[in-house]
Amino acid sequence: MTRSKEAAGTTWIAGPKNMQVAHLLRKYNPVEWGGTETAIKRLFDGLRFHQVNSVVYCPKLDVPVESDPLSDSGYCVKRFKACVPVWGISEDQKRQLISVGGNLLSFDVMGSLLRQSNLSLIHTHTANRLGGIALTVARLRRIPLVVTVHGGYLDLPQAAHDYLLKPLEGGFEWGKLFGLPLRSRKVLEQADAIITCNRKEAALLGKKYPYQRIVVQPHGVPTGVYQPDRRAAAREAFPQICGKQVLLIVGRIDPIKNQGWVVEEAPDIFRKYPNALLVLAGACTDAAYGVSLQQRIKALGLENKILRTGGIPPNDPRLIGLFQEAEVVLLPSVSETFGLVILEAWATGTTVIASRTSGASEMISEGENGWLFDLDRPSTFHQALEQALLKPELTMQFAAAGQSLVGAKYDTNVLGGQVKKLYQQLVEEHK
Repeated sequence: MTRSKEAAGTTWIAGPKNMQVAHLLRKYNPVEWGGTETAIKRLFDGLRFHQVNSVVYCPKLDVPVESDPLSDSGYCVKRFKACVPVWGISEDQKRQLISVGGNLLSFDVMGSLLRQSNLSLIHTHTANRLGGIALTVARLRRIPLVVTVHGGYLDLPQAAHDYLLKPLEGGFEWGKLFGLPLRSRKVLEQADAIITCNRKEAALLGKKYPYQRIVVQPHGVPTGVYQPDRRAAAREAFPQICGKQVLLIVGRIDPIKNQGWVVEEAPDIFRKYPNALLVLAGACTDAAYGVSLQQRIKALGLENKILRTGGIPPNDPRLIGLFQEAEVVLLPSVSETFGLVILEAWATGTTVIASRTSGASEMISEGENGWLFDLDRPSTFHQALEQALLKPELTMQFAAAGQSLVGAKYDTNVLGGQVKKLYQQLVEEHK
C-alpha cells in the first residue's frame, strides 16, 4: 500500500520504488541530543528527499521521553533491549559508558534485523559488538553493510581516548566472550563501505584498511531553515541575552566539548569586554562534569555572566535565534571529527572561533572564513576574539564566506543524494 507523508518540508511517497535501509544506532536519547543525533537526522532527511526510507534501530530507554524528533518527523524507530556487558562497575559508570560511547551488547536486535522486510542495505553508526551483529545479519541476508565512523576512531587525541575508557575502570568486560563469534573486530575490515566525515580520518583508515572502500562524506545543514530571523524567539526564551555581546558555545556539556576551558579564560574576557555574555547551549551528558563546571562558575563569581540554556532540539527557533544573536560562536573542543556547529553558525551568518581540531581545520581557512586557536596557547584564543569583537567588518566578511560555502557544499538534500548513490552502487555490486 502506498502512502504519503509530509515531514521537514518534503513530501515523499513510501512505496515499492523506495529503497529501504536499516540504521543501527548505539545510543539514541532525545534528552541528550547532540551533534551526532543532528547529523543522523539530517542524513535521514536528505535520504528521504531522494526516496530512501530509513528504519531506525536503537536501544530502549530506561525512562520514556515526551518528545522524539525522529518519530515526530515520521521515521520508524524500533527500540531493542541492550546492556552494558561489564561486571563490577557502578550504575553511574554504566550511564557514563553509554553516554560517551560504551560497547553495548544486545541479544534481540539480530532477530529484529533478520525479520525486517524489504531491506536493501544495513547502515550501522556503531562498530564493536552491535556493529558485529549488523555485519552478521548483512551477510546472512546477502545485502551490503555500510559503517559510519562518527566520533573519531583513529583520529582521536589520547586525552579523548582515555576519557572514553575511564568508565570501565575496575570492571570486567564479559561481553568480550561474544566479540569473536560476532566478528566485532572485523566490522570495518569486512564492511562494504566505510563513511567518515573528514579526510584525516579517511587517510588513517586507508592505511589500516588498504583494500576497503572509504568515503569522505560531510554532514549537512538544511540551509533554508536557518535563513528566517529567529532572534525574537531567542530573546523571549532567554531575556538575559538582550543588549549583550553574546559569545555562544553549542554542544553537549561534556569534557570533550571542553566548555571548562573557556570558563577559565572568562575572567579575562569579561574584564576586556564587560558587556559580553557567555552562553552554553547543550544538554549535559556527563553529570560530574556538569556539576564541577557550575561550581567553577560560582567560584569565579560569574553566575550573572554565563548562561546555561540546557538542551535545545535541532532546528528549534530558539537555537537558531541564539546563533543569529551571537557576535561569534566558540568551539573549544578537545576533539572534533567534523564540527557541525561550524556549519550551523555559518548558515545563520555568524562567524566561528574554533580550537585546532581535525574537523575545524578541515573547514576553517584562517584569514578567509574564521579563526583557529591552540588550546595550549590561550593567547591565540584571545587574539582571535579581539579581532572578532573589535573588527566587525572582518567578522562579517568571514561569516559571509562561510555562509556561501555552506550553501554550495553542505546542503542536506545534496548530501543525501550522494549517500543514496553510494547505496545504489553497493546494491548493484551485490546483485
